[in-house]
Amino acid sequence: MPERVDTVAKSIDTNYMTEAPEHGYLEDPKALPEEDRQRMLGVGVDTGETQRSGTFLQMDHSVVHCGVRQEGLEVMGIAEALAGYPWLKGYLWSALKAGEDEFTGYAETRAKNGYFIRALPGVKAVYPVQACLYLARERLAQCIHNIVIVEEGAELHIISGCTSARHVVSGLHLGVSEFYVKKGGHLTFTMIHNWAEEMEVRPRTAIVVDEGGVFLSNYICLSPVRLLQTNPIAYLRGKGAVARFNTVLVAPPGSFMDVGSRVFLAAERTRAELIARTVTTGGKIINRGLLVGEKPGVKAHLECRGLLLASEGYIRAIPELEARVAGAELSHEAAVGKIAPEEIEYLMARGLDEDEATATIVRGFLNVRIEGLPKELEQQIDRALAVSKVSTM
Repeated sequence: MPERVDTVAKSIDTNYMTEAPEHGYLEDPKALPEEDRQRMLGVGVDTGETQRSGTFLQMDHSVVHCGVRQEGLEVMGIAEALAGYPWLKGYLWSALKAGEDEFTGYAETRAKNGYFIRALPGVKAVYPVQACLYLARERLAQCIHNIVIVEEGAELHIISGCTSARHVVSGLHLGVSEFYVKKGGHLTFTMIHNWAEEMEVRPRTAIVVDEGGVFLSNYICLSPVRLLQTNPIAYLRGKGAVARFNTVLVAPPGSFMDVGSRVFLAAERTRAELIARTVTTGGKIINRGLLVGEKPGVKAHLECRGLLLASEGYIRAIPELEARVAGAELSHEAAVGKIAPEEIEYLMARGLDEDEATATIVRGFLNVRIEGLPKELEQQIDRALAVSKVSTM
């Protein structure tokens, strides 16, 4: 592994910049330039903080704003949190091991900032907490480490928006994230990516869910990206713990997305569901899913469905089930294909043209309505899904 880490480090140092000028801290995020604010709004981050319980903004390597609007929530940069809470070091690299692969090995010594978000015991966030990781410098390697803790009986929804400035064409985003959901806690985590066309994006994520805890993940990427590679892993280690992953991908020409999710059902009465909806308009998608049943009576289901809207692209579904004991109930279904001509004809008979009919079917197929997103983002998602002038094969 050290040799592989060194190889990755040399590659990153050769192809990307690892240093960036410091960005000044802003007491009011509305002081950001209008163009930056609009880019952030496009991934669900409202700098006006309308109906938000807290905000974290990082630009390149700099934390430019953080704060909370509800008692019982904590939002700050990870460096500040580690300095203020010595106990937090026990969480760092606990859910996710630095030796997981060469990229986590790289991040172990090179991560610069990231967020710490915590809901104290019994606290129920009224509105989502939002976090934005923003790339403002061309060809920058942004490497961050995030930790989220939902204490016993607490409830939290985080909207994490990752995007780049309009002038940025290429760069690297390597985000390490560790989530801890304590007994009876509930965390909904919605991540929206909107990167530049030549970006390389490699999130590394692990989740630990204790007894009666719930972790819900919504992941959306509808814009071009040169490489997206992520495969988060959840450990359900407490009785009755639940994990659900909902993934929505649209791969335009030139994009390669290798995305999956894994759940280890390691305690009695645990439940999991992995649902993926993928569409290619010319890009390439690998959709992975792994369910591992380690106790009798656990139940989990995996569903991968894909639509091919261009002959240049492809979708590969790789569902895996592993039962390690008798009595584990695991199931999956996978389907990849084109839109049926009769569906198009049905809608055209009711007044839609072919492109409008295709867009309507695709929107219904992906079904990306998620609680807490601003109207502007919902409209952008609709526009991204309004696929026009594509072949239905």
